[in-house]
This record gives sequence, C-alpha cells and structure tokens, in this order.
Amino acid sequence: MSVQASFDIRDDDRRPPVDDLLGIVQRGLRARPKRLPSWLFYDERGSQLFEDICEQPEYYLTRSEIALMDTHAGDIADVLGPDVRLVEYGSGNAIKTRMLLEHLHAPVSYVPVEISAEPLRNSTQALNERFPGVPVQALHADFTRPLRLPIPPRAPRRTVIYFPGSTIGNFEARDAADLLRKMRGEMGDNGGILIGADLKKDTATIEAAYNDKAGVTSEFTLNMLVRLNREIGSDFDLSSFRHRSHYNVMAGRIETFIVSTRDQKVRVGKQQVGFTAEEAMQVEYSCKYSPEDFAALAGKAGLAVAHEWTDPQGMFAVYYLVRAGARGA
Repeated sequence: MSVQASFDIRDDDRRPPVDDLLGIVQRGLRARPKRLPSWLFYDERGSQLFEDICEQPEYYLTRSEIALMDTHAGDIADVLGPDVRLVEYGSGNAIKTRMLLEHLHAPVSYVPVEISAEPLRNSTQALNERFPGVPVQALHADFTRPLRLPIPPRAPRRTVIYFPGSTIGNFEARDAADLLRKMRGEMGDNGGILIGADLKKDTATIEAAYNDKAGVTSEFTLNMLVRLNREIGSDFDLSSFRHRSHYNVMAGRIETFIVSTRDQKVRVGKQQVGFTAEEAMQVEYSCKYSPEDFAALAGKAGLAVAHEWTDPQGMFAVYYLVRAGARGA
C-alpha cells in the first residue's frame, strides 16, 4: 500500500523581517568596495531567469551535473543505502532530486528547504505527484540559518543533506566551511552530505558560462536592482549599470560585479549613495574546486570525502561527505 505524501509547507518563523532589507543594502553600499549578498538575486523573476541561464549553451554546469546523475544515480543511491531522510538545501525546481529519488531505496521522507515560496510550492506539488509513496515535508526557510527540521514519519536509518548544483561555490572559504559544519550538525552522527561542486578548468569555458551571448546572465544580475527598486524604493537606473563576470585564476573563482557606467547618485532609503564611472559593486563569487581543494575544505568542517563521482567529461563533481574518522571515510 503506498503512503500518500504529505503536502505541508512549513514556515520557519525565525527568518529576519523583510524590513531589515534596507539596512542590509545600506551597509553593503557603505562597504569598500561596495558589495551586496547574492541571495538578493532570487526573487520570483530572478529564480525564473536562473532556470533560463541553465538552458543557455554556454552554461555547462547543469548539463554536466545531470549527465553525472544519469550515469551514477544508481550507485549514489546504493552508497546512501535504504531508509534515508533526504534534506535538500535550496531545492529550486528539483530536477536532479527526481533523478536521485528514482533510485533511492525506501526513502523515509524528502525535506526540500527553499527561501523562495513559489518555486518551493511548485516543486513540492510536482514531486508529490511523481512520487506518491515518498512523504514530502517542505520547509520554507533560509538554509544558511539553523533549521528546525520536521519530524519524519518514521525513524530514518540516516539523514543525508543534499546540496546539488554548485551553490557551495557561492560562499567564501570561511563561510563555506561554516555551512558544512552546520550541515554536519543537522545530519547527525550516522548521516552524510551529498554535495555538488564545479571543477577547475580552462578560463575561457568558465567565463563563457557566466557571460552568455543571449545576455540572460546580465539580465539576471541587473534584476537585483529591479528588486531593490521595488522592495525598498531605491531609484537605480538600470541603463546606467552593466554586468561583469571574470575568472580570478589565483583565487579559483568567478567574480561577478554590477558596474556603474557613469558618475551618479542613487537614493537608498534616506541616503544618497555615490557611484563613480566604472565603479564595480561585488554581488557574487562562484568558487571552483579541484578534488584536493574540496577535500581540504571538507576537512576544515570535520568531514571527509567517502565517495566522489564526476560526469563523463570531467567537468563537475559530486561528493559524499561523512564525519572525519567515521567508517568509510
């Protein structure tokens, strides 16, 4: 007899109030150099634009990870074992999750954690229909903050934190290690982390992925200013800013900026913020890791790489992390 999946979306009421957004933006614009957090990209329009980016011919990351899952999902499911509670950070449209759930053995529940309500509702409904025997316990929350995970319908053999895509690359090294430590606490003693990371490769391939010819990434980047104009009443003139992404080989990361094309002032709350011509405001990093780099990062969080998979072209990697010193590490 199949178990009807639950379709509750729980709100984590400890998220910061929306009216703190103005203060976050003002502090970022006072910094030298100016910087804004990348989570500001993901309003409803931004989430849709990111899905469009993933379909651009230059954006190899999603295709590579899907090819990886197509090749290795069965083996990954065997490593995770039966009776898993799968907790996904930043679930989005959950394409890769569907590929994994097809192979998991008697999963206890699937817990998508997503800060954008509409993508969470849509993916929850789709998964509920596709996998009626898997309880879906959606959590509307910011995964970078401590989570109160819903009580599973039965005791899991292990909790696995799933962090697909290359989102870990959007965190600077110290913050990435902090996030992995947080996951280590949430997965428990017998748990694990299944995490994707983009591999280092030639500069031209990487830079093309973040500067597509159709201009979708540029629109995605500048949509941050559209959001700020709408939500905090600022008056950014989009025609006076442009997108710029370049690969910093020494740091091993894509660095994305919003660049002012002229001297100008922007009203942000009661402040007037000055920009000079060609001044660059940092809005995102996307770190690339060699397997050795990633193992070192995991080690800083008390974790070890137990298994590693790559796509057939060697563009992208997925790692299974366990507590350092645990059996299988």
